[in-house]
Amino acid sequence: MKPPQVARLLALAASLAALAGCQTLEVKQPTIDQTNEIRKGPEDRPQRSITGFSHALRCMDTLLLDYGVRDVTMLTEEISDETKKLNAGTRDMLISSVSDMSRRSRAVRLVAFGKDTANVISYLASAQSAAAYQAIPLYDIKGSVSQFDENLIKNQKDLGIGFAPFINLGAAKDAGSSMLALDLSVLTTSDMAVLAGVTSRNSVMILKQGSGIDGDAAYHKFGINYSMNLAKAEGQTQALRGLVELAAVELIGKLTKTPYWSCLGVSDPKKNDETRLEMFDWYHAMAATRIELIAYFQNQLRRRGFYDGPIDGEFNPAIDEAISNYRAALGLSREAVLNEEFFYAFLAADHTRIKRPEQPARYVAPASVAAAPGSSPVAASAATATTATTATTATTATTAATAATAATAPAASATKTAATPAAETAHAQAAPLKLSLTSPKPQTRFARGESISLALAPSQDAHVYCYLQDEEAKVIRFFPNRFARDSRVAAAQPLTLPGAMRFQLTMNTKGVPETISCFATQRDVMASLPQALVGTDFEPLPGASLELIRGAFLKASGGTLAQENFRVQAK
Repeated sequence: MKPPQVARLLALAASLAALAGCQTLEVKQPTIDQTNEIRKGPEDRPQRSITGFSHALRCMDTLLLDYGVRDVTMLTEEISDETKKLNAGTRDMLISSVSDMSRRSRAVRLVAFGKDTANVISYLASAQSAAAYQAIPLYDIKGSVSQFDENLIKNQKDLGIGFAPFINLGAAKDAGSSMLALDLSVLTTSDMAVLAGVTSRNSVMILKQGSGIDGDAAYHKFGINYSMNLAKAEGQTQALRGLVELAAVELIGKLTKTPYWSCLGVSDPKKNDETRLEMFDWYHAMAATRIELIAYFQNQLRRRGFYDGPIDGEFNPAIDEAISNYRAALGLSREAVLNEEFFYAFLAADHTRIKRPEQPARYVAPASVAAAPGSSPVAASAATATTATTATTATTATTAATAATAATAPAASATKTAATPAAETAHAQAAPLKLSLTSPKPQTRFARGESISLALAPSQDAHVYCYLQDEEAKVIRFFPNRFARDSRVAAAQPLTLPGAMRFQLTMNTKGVPETISCFATQRDVMASLPQALVGTDFEPLPGASLELIRGAFLKASGGTLAQENFRVQAK
């Protein structure tokens, strides 16, 4: 080949190489194609995080409804990781757990705040004046991830065989365990003191198999083993989520004294050492003053239709009869005694199987007992409410201080009688139920920001429920509430609102008229109302109106209803 031909071939080859190189270096189109591929998203849809305790949260929701638990307001601080080995949103897990536990019952209202005591104090101070926080929590959840021991136990085995230099075969297996622990406690916001016995201390063992694979997590509670299968790289945080959900069930159960262990698979609490000791502690702690134990059963038996009377922690013929009847329904003797046997049987019972009586045992105050004029009864749960402060929020009924749930001090004993159903009916026919709602001064016009005080008096002993429709047409329930849980008002002892309860009613700063509506019924109908109309005290009820609430009370009371409105107007 001649030199010119060689030169032309070389030039052609160089041109082809240059073109190929340019094609190889093309980046725009591959980038577009790859971006479009990524925009399609993952093949699998997002999945809800499910642990072995997810069903327990729903079970607790039903349990809180059954036991009539409501208006439990709690604050949660940042739950820190004292081990500095986990990077997980522990507080967020707790928030979602409590939310799942209150889907229908609306029993627990949880407020998230800062991570130290100074922040809590700052919050409690700001809550008294900030409209964003209209309800001050009674309790605070505090704790941390307290332990994380990696590679607590580690085992490795390998096997090999070879025919050098031709064949070499080998196999290896390894497994290790780690221990993760979470400690949480409940404090009262009035003095930041730990509530005795309301704690959760649980740990989980995480078993790792192979390289980078978390095999499973093992929880141990009440002598029962709960296991959870874990996928690659999710083991530690998913195991922590299970601990948090277990802690939420345990803390709320202990705080409200509901048999939470039934949601964790314990069918017979008397045969389990831990639950038997738990019930023993609950009973003797309440029986130490007697008042708390009596009030507990007054509340429970009234909710279940066996008793209609005050929740004051004092024995009376009506509660004696109710205890006797409920003991018989549980297969016990008809003695009117609150002993350990009855307490254990009550916590272990399926109350949905116990038929309500046609008429409850009704308490009737003797005519000789007179009330001091203008006095205001405060329910057992509000007796130790302390630290009243001024709230500046507009006329919505807002809490102005914190209070711990406690029992009332013993009152002077008086002769008490239980009315027969026949006498009840005759009395109801002779004297229709009426309700009076007035201002003590009296007045209906108030200056902007002026405090409002009301006197409420039923014509006969009745259960009263009060709602406020504010300047934005939002409706809230402000009585009964966390400071006065008993809806029963005696005719001889009119109720002053707010009285000794730690909240204020004030005229809104806009000067827009508002309406206060109170409903009176002959029996406690709170358990028969739609949960959406019960809600949480001092919180707006979504979609509620006074007309809707009146209709619900008419239905729940069987038509025996008294209603009184108070129109609040600006000067």
